[in-house]
Amino acid sequence: MEIRKLLVANRGEIAVRIFATCERLGIATVAVAPPDDRGALHTRRADETVEIAGYLDAQEHVRAARESGADAIHPGYGFLAESPEFAATVRDADLLWIGPPPEVLRAAGDKLEAKRIAAKAGVPVVPTGDPAEIGFPLVIKAAAGGGGRGMRVVRAPDDLDEALAAARREAKAAFGDDRVFFERYVERPRHVEVQLLADGEEVSSLGERDCSVQRRHQKILEESPSPAVEADLRASLGDAAVAFARAVGYEGAGTAEFMLEGESFWFLELNARIQVEHPVTELVTGIDLVEQQLAIASGRQASALGSTRDPEGHAVEARLYAEDPLTFLPQAGRIERLRLPEDVRVDAGVEEADEVPVAYDPLIAKLITHGETREEALDRLAQGLIETEVRGVRTNLPFLRWLVAHPELRAGHATTAFLIDYPPLSRAPKVSGPWAGSWGRERGSRPLLTVEATARATEAAGAEQSVVKAPMPGVVVRVLAAEGDRVEPRQPLVLLEAMKMETPLVSPYAAVVRRVLVSEGDRVAGGAVLVELEE
Repeated sequence: MEIRKLLVANRGEIAVRIFATCERLGIATVAVAPPDDRGALHTRRADETVEIAGYLDAQEHVRAARESGADAIHPGYGFLAESPEFAATVRDADLLWIGPPPEVLRAAGDKLEAKRIAAKAGVPVVPTGDPAEIGFPLVIKAAAGGGGRGMRVVRAPDDLDEALAAARREAKAAFGDDRVFFERYVERPRHVEVQLLADGEEVSSLGERDCSVQRRHQKILEESPSPAVEADLRASLGDAAVAFARAVGYEGAGTAEFMLEGESFWFLELNARIQVEHPVTELVTGIDLVEQQLAIASGRQASALGSTRDPEGHAVEARLYAEDPLTFLPQAGRIERLRLPEDVRVDAGVEEADEVPVAYDPLIAKLITHGETREEALDRLAQGLIETEVRGVRTNLPFLRWLVAHPELRAGHATTAFLIDYPPLSRAPKVSGPWAGSWGRERGSRPLLTVEATARATEAAGAEQSVVKAPMPGVVVRVLAAEGDRVEPRQPLVLLEAMKMETPLVSPYAAVVRRVLVSEGDRVAGGAVLVELEE
């Protein structure tokens, strides 16, 4: 089936990215947006826009497609991208679905079922089971989705009940399904994923990406190929990914994710969609993955299928977010000034004068560079970050500049514990040579401000804090303290939800709760006082 007009059931940079390929291929495009996102960049990049009630309403996307005359729907990533119900709804409306069929989405999207299929196909998996079987530390994961939502690391039995309740709430909010499972927690692995293309019969691996640098289980910087993967290991990872894809009858573009420790690896999950970090694979293979998705869905032979390609050079991607560079808490506001580099690939979701909204992902742009060597790609990214300027909203730009210059990152040693071992914006010690050796937390370096440590000190030097404020706009999920309670340092007082992630706001010191100013379900603005304390 030839695609004449494509509706993208998404927003932001991924919608803009898909529209770019469609424009090159001569395919007309349709954007959708609810009232609170009217006029966003993706609506200005499409040939036409249809207003919908919300991005999570499957029937609204189908209505928009019919109203605009679109014959195909691309889900992008996030929202409904991995929903078998949405895929079935699109197909039942006689529209072309750009993605795996519903039955494959069900098998791949259920993390427990995916692990069972992987094990049966001979792919190594991380042990799962009851906490008593696995022991501690363990990780709680949402069965119906990923992206860090519904995930909690638990290090002691006493912390299990609260973490389990929080994981279920977050999974329910993000995926409409509160099922979770327990998995053995590997402390310092690398996170490596393999890009797949498949048409239901033939499956090809397009190499791996390293996504080890993460905050709150969400990726910050990605590269291809992985500095930890040599040719033999690359072949083994690719074989395992292909084996799983064949076992589920996969179709389209997808990503098999693995934990890597030395030469050992374990299957984590299959992301049945295009990934945020797909551009690094495009730069080292020369393949437009969105074009391949469209070809497979329309029944044409995808040019990348049946070929095995070694990576050409090296590519690195950094995600520029509207978020605090120390705590990674999301920010919102109007972008007064935006200057992005011209000599690197930039996939942007906003322009100057646009609003970074409270309700959606705060990703501003992705900067992706390519070089003949890893060092060259990192140097180009570092220069691109120097040339980047954002005013009007706080961003993680200082953090990204620090990260790309970090000796341990430059040495290729980063694991998923990178930001635990090396606090954001901490000072690097002197080393004997460029990127020589490893380095730890230096005395006098800036302390790590975790997500939990969101209560701010007063401006007066040495003064004790008397209030706990919301670090960002959000919804109060739970109130954990009452007037008159005596609380300990770092004891959670309020759970705040923003962008479907829960943030515990804690007491900065031992105190008595003088007043609680919010109730569960309240919407609060950034900076709002939630709890008053007294010694």
